[in-house]
Amino acid sequence: MKKLITTLVIIAVLFIIILVLGPFYKIEEGEQAVVTRFGKIVDTQLTAGLKFKMPIIDEVLVYPKKILSWDGDAQRIPTKENQFIWVDTTARWTIKDPGKFYESVKYIPNGVSRLDDVLDSTIRTIISENYLVEAVRNTNDINSMRVQEQVQSLENVEDAERLRNLTVTNTQQERISIGREGLSQLMLKMAEPFMDAYGIELVDIVIRQIRYSDDLTQSVYQRMIKERNQIAEAYRSYGRGQLAMWQGKTENDRKNILSGAYASSEAIKGKADAQASRIYAEAYSVDADFFKLWRSLESYKKTVPALDKILSTDMAYFDIMYGPTIP
Repeated sequence: MKKLITTLVIIAVLFIIILVLGPFYKIEEGEQAVVTRFGKIVDTQLTAGLKFKMPIIDEVLVYPKKILSWDGDAQRIPTKENQFIWVDTTARWTIKDPGKFYESVKYIPNGVSRLDDVLDSTIRTIISENYLVEAVRNTNDINSMRVQEQVQSLENVEDAERLRNLTVTNTQQERISIGREGLSQLMLKMAEPFMDAYGIELVDIVIRQIRYSDDLTQSVYQRMIKERNQIAEAYRSYGRGQLAMWQGKTENDRKNILSGAYASSEAIKGKADAQASRIYAEAYSVDADFFKLWRSLESYKKTVPALDKILSTDMAYFDIMYGPTIP
C-alpha cells in the first residue's frame, strides 16, 4: 500500500512538472503553427484550438493565415520605347504552406525580403518589355472620346456651334492590347512559380501609381501646350473673322449713311437752287439794271481779292464800274 502511494505521488509530481513546463499551446482563429523539435518540423497545425506539444524540446512558431500586404519602393524603370517612368506597386500575399515557409525563410521579415527580390525583378522585367501606353491605360475608350470646349457669351447659336467645331480636339491615341491590369496579371503569373518554393501564395499584384520622370513630364507638358495653343489659335481665327465681318458691316453702314446724306443734301441744294433761281428771276423782272449791278458786285467780291495780276479796266468785265453807262 505504501509503495502504491509513493508511485501515485511520483506520477502526480511528474504531471504537475509537465503542466508547469507547458505541454499545451493555443492557436487563435486566423493563425497557423509549425511545431519543431531540435530544428526539425514534427507537426503543422492549420486549425484553431488547444494543441499539445512535448515540453521543453518542442518549439512552436505561429504564423498568420490572413492576407498580408507588400508595399514596394517606387522604381525608375525604362519602358520598351526607352521612356523612363516611376512605378509604385503593391501586392497581397498569404502563407500557404507554413512548413515550406519555415524551412525557406522561417520568419515573416525574411519572407518580405524574398518578396522584395522577386517582385522588384518581376515588375522591372514586365514594364521594360511593354510600351508606356500599356502601363498608363486600361482601355481604348479614350479614342472614342470627343472633347468640346465650353463656348459661352455668344448670342448667335450658329457662331457658338462654329466656334465649338473649331475647338474640337480629336486626338487619336495609340491602341493598347494589354493595359495596366493586364500587366499586373503578367507580373503575378511570372512571380507565382518563385513563391511556391517559399510556401507563399500571391493573391494579386497591383500597379498603384505611374509617375512620369522629369524629361517625360516636360514632353507631356509641351504636347498639352501645343493643344491649348491650337485651341487659342482657333479663338483668334474666329475673332479675326468676326472683326472683318463687323468692319465690313460698319463700312457698309457708313457708305449707306453717307450716300443717304449726299442724296438728301443734293435734294436740298436742288430745291435751294430752284428757289434762288426763282428769286433771281423775280428780282430781274422787277429791275433788270439793278439785278445786273448786284450780280456784278457779288462777282467782284469773290474774284478781285484773289487776283495777283494787274488787269486793264477796259475789259468788259469791269464795264459796270468803269463803263460809260452806269445805272
